Amino acid sequence: MSLRQDVIVFAGALGVLAASISLYRELLHVANPLIIGFTFLLIVLPAAAMARLWVPAAVSVVAMLSFNFFFLPPVGTLSLEDPQNWVALFVFLTVSLVASNLSTSARRQAREAIGRQHELARLFDVSRDALSPLESGDPLTELARCIADRFSLDYAAICLQESASGRSELHEASSTVPGGDRDMQRVPLSMKTPRAGYLALVGRGIEPAMLDALAGVVALAIERARFLDERNAAELARKSEELKSTLLASISHDLKTPLTAIRVAAGNLQASWLNDADRREQSDVIVAEVARLQRLFQNIVEMARIDAGAVAPTTEWVHPSEVVEAARDLAQAPLREHPLAIEVDSDAIVEIDPRLTATALAHVLENAAQYSPPGTTIALKVDVSDEGLMMCVRDCGPGIAETDLPHLFERFYRGVDARQRAHGTGMGLAIARGLLAAEHGRIEGRNAEQGGAEFTLTVPGRFRIATVAAES
Repeated sequence: MSLRQDVIVFAGALGVLAASISLYRELLHVANPLIIGFTFLLIVLPAAAMARLWVPAAVSVVAMLSFNFFFLPPVGTLSLEDPQNWVALFVFLTVSLVASNLSTSARRQAREAIGRQHELARLFDVSRDALSPLESGDPLTELARCIADRFSLDYAAICLQESASGRSELHEASSTVPGGDRDMQRVPLSMKTPRAGYLALVGRGIEPAMLDALAGVVALAIERARFLDERNAAELARKSEELKSTLLASISHDLKTPLTAIRVAAGNLQASWLNDADRREQSDVIVAEVARLQRLFQNIVEMARIDAGAVAPTTEWVHPSEVVEAARDLAQAPLREHPLAIEVDSDAIVEIDPRLTATALAHVLENAAQYSPPGTTIALKVDVSDEGLMMCVRDCGPGIAETDLPHLFERFYRGVDARQRAHGTGMGLAIARGLLAAEHGRIEGRNAEQGGAEFTLTVPGRFRIATVAAES
């Protein structure tokens, strides 16, 4: 409450007091001390409700002197004839001051209660911020910034120290500390860890109880962050072990079949009873299985590069047919028994990475060949739109089981039908997704209305008409 408001209330109370005196003396000719005393008391009480204590106290003194001067005999003087009037004046002044003090105290308590309510609301907001996922790379710095914003502080910092190493970490919401250390409020953080720390605040003063509660919220947030880190580390370790086990089982399974075939064919080549046709057949088996092993190791290398983030796209202007031809060459062996129906509905060229795109398409074509009966046609439709290059591959296989749809692009996942087949490691679609992701592209799989499975590959990129490119 400002001094200006107190002065306005004081002046208003004096004005009402003067108007009441004129009304009772000049118009109504009221001389009853009881009526006048209660009237003046009614003037003092609103002043006590609207201003600080000095205002109703001053109005009470002025009202008492006016009561004596204008209404108690001898009128026009500050002396009193009847001793009982002294008692009346004393009672009036006492009641006015007590009522003013009570009103001021009640207003102050209400104001403090509202302030505590606002502080609790701020504490609740900080608690919600502490329990919510924070976008910043440093969650403690973000939490300190939230505390400074919620409590309107100039500076907030969370300092942590390792008990064993003595290393300190400072997470602050401002780079400068206004006012120096003398204006800083510090409170220790109670944590069930080998770490010690404190919360430091600069700005408006915060009550000790609220400061302790705020420190408790910060300590809980730190403990929660530590538990989440430990849980994430344990989850990563578990997934890593699962991945290693799955990779070992998959490689062992897929190495066993071609190596067995190569060993048998090599043994047969040493037999003297084989004619030239049989020897060529055994040689073809060895060449095919070696090519299969080569594709397996290539898949492993590509998966490792994707996991390491070593896939960097290099864009250039190409025609979609060039990407299709490169993908067909890469998947030549699996597509040997499947005619490929290609439909390119655009004369535009598009700016993409042709190597990554062709490799991703080759994996999808190889997947379609594995799940389609021999001799069936695989359809490939290519188009260029505002979204970029879109390629749709549809096979004539049994389709995708409902239970397999959520796991299509998980590494080493093989569907219900694939588990009955000897070929396939479950890496092809995962590699295709990883390669497209490096280009900010995507792949989607679903069951086609005409039967079979349908995969749509989308690679974002600029495009322009091929004739324009040729003229330029």
